[in-house]
Order: sequence, then structure tokens, then C-alpha cells
Amino acid sequence: MKHVIALDVGGTGMKAALVGAGGELLHQARRPTGRERGPDAVVEGILGFAAELRAHGIREYGEPASAAGVAVPGIVDEAEGVAAYAANLGWRDVPLRALLAERLGGVPVALGHDVRTGGLAEGRIGAGRGADRFLFVPLGTGIAGAIGIDGKVEAGAHGFAGEIGHIVVRPGGAECPCGQRGCLERFASASAVSRAWAEASGDPDADAADCAKAVASGDERAVRVWQEAVDALADGLVTALTLLDPRTLIIGGGLAEAGETLFTPLREAVRRRVTFQKLPSLVPAALGDTAGCLGAGLLAWDLIGTGTADPSIETTDPSEVTT
Repeated sequence: MKHVIALDVGGTGMKAALVGAGGELLHQARRPTGRERGPDAVVEGILGFAAELRAHGIREYGEPASAAGVAVPGIVDEAEGVAAYAANLGWRDVPLRALLAERLGGVPVALGHDVRTGGLAEGRIGAGRGADRFLFVPLGTGIAGAIGIDGKVEAGAHGFAGEIGHIVVRPGGAECPCGQRGCLERFASASAVSRAWAEASGDPDADAADCAKAVASGDERAVRVWQEAVDALADGLVTALTLLDPRTLIIGGGLAEAGETLFTPLREAVRRRVTFQKLPSLVPAALGDTAGCLGAGLLAWDLIGTGTADPSIETTDPSEVTT
């Protein structure tokens, strides 16, 4: 059975799968990234994990993987196949595509940015399926974005396309590690809401999920914190949709897990701000934490020009995941 290897490398954990030609997940596995052991050990861990997946495919399906796709964080030169920089993994200019191709017996390898790869999956087989233009915005520790055009995701001239988290929405506001002040992710990311709610509630251990629960229960302090984040997010999203005119706006990440506690006020805040712009569909992401891995599989199939990536993709129950 023809299949590809898919890897999604995060700061703390790696998710992997063997993906069939129809997009079905044939095998899944997870393990720690091991960043505490240093960047060289992380790279070797990725290569070793991929080699194990290749061996599993040969045992189970009688042939090696036809290609591989890997998604990584940080700055990625997709054209050259180089993981240029990732602060949380400590690496610079790692020729990951070439290293993986060598370890996997010379098969084609696609390298992608984690958010853009997750956005590819959401746009093609997830919440944005059927949309010719979409914007995927995950709200996590920071805020990033993936710009989808006709089933592909735009990387930009230098690999920075979609960095919506660094749109300035509050000039002169909180300092951002990027060097600006007032960036969107300083006000509307899950970590920003966690900080604001910890301060407002007086509980240093409180986080964004706790804030969402307090909002649902009618806590006025939580409502103020939440609305400030929603307003900042709406300002950033309207700037983005003014420039990009997406048909579908997909919101994911930890903050989106609040469901309608987020989406009801956010839709209203965006609606109030648009004037001449067309209001896009604003929907929650559908693929959860499997998006990056699924997107890596799509990159691999695209690379060799086969596979249907059928929208009726099958997922595996978490209890069946191999560790």
C-alpha cells in the first residue's frame, strides 16, 4: 500500500503518522521532542523517528514510504528545505530536508512551517474545505496565520507571510519580543489572556481556560478581560481581512477551545468593524492538534503529485495512538 511519512515537530512533542493516498491515517505515534538535550539531539531524534516510521511501513505494507513531509516551528526556508531558526528548539540553518532524505533512502521530502502546514490541512480538508481563499489564525502562546489561496498556503517572499500576531493594534502598548509595542499577540493570544486574568483575579495560576469559565458564569472582571482580548483580536482580524479578503476565517489554538464564549462576541465585534469589506465566514478550526501532521502528509503527497487527500479523511481514536 502506497503511503507517506508525516511529522509535526513542536517545542515539547512530536506527532507522526503514515498517511495513505486518500488521506487516511494508517498509523500514528507521538514522542517528546527532547529539546532539553540540545539542538543536535533534537535533529537526531527527528531523523530516528522518521526512520522508525519507514521501517514500520515496510513491515506493515510491504514497501517503504513514497515521500515524507515535516512541519517545524520558527523561520523555515521551504524552497531550500532549511529550518533557518527556531528559538524554542535552539537550532539555526539546519538542512533538514536533505538530512531526512538521506536517512529515508533518498525519497522526496517536503519541509513546511508548522502554522502554514496546519493551515493547509484546515483549508483543504478541515474547516475551510471548499473555500478558494481562507485565513487560518491559531490563538496559542502567540498568534500566527496561514494565508490559503486555491488549496495552497502562501509563504511570502521571505517566509514571513501570515504573521498577523505582529500587527500593531494598540500603538504604544505592551512591548513585544519582536521589538514593537502593541502587537496583537500581546493582547489576544491565550498566553496574554492568561496573564491578564491572573492579574485581575489575583490567582497567579489562573489561565485563559479559567477566564473563559468565569466569563460563562458572569464574573464581571473576567468579562472585562475577555472583551478587551476580543476587541484587540477583532481589530487585527479586520486589518487582515481588509488586505486579504478571505472567504473563510478559521480560528484555532487554545483560545478557540472556549467555543461560543469566544466566537459569539468575536463575530459581533468583527461585524461592527467592517464597512465596505465583505464579511467572511468565521468558524472554529476542525482538526485540532492533528492539523500539523495531516498537513505534512498533504505536503508529501503534493510533492510526488499523487494521492487524492480525500476530504472524508479518517482520524484515529486517541486511545489507538501508538506511543
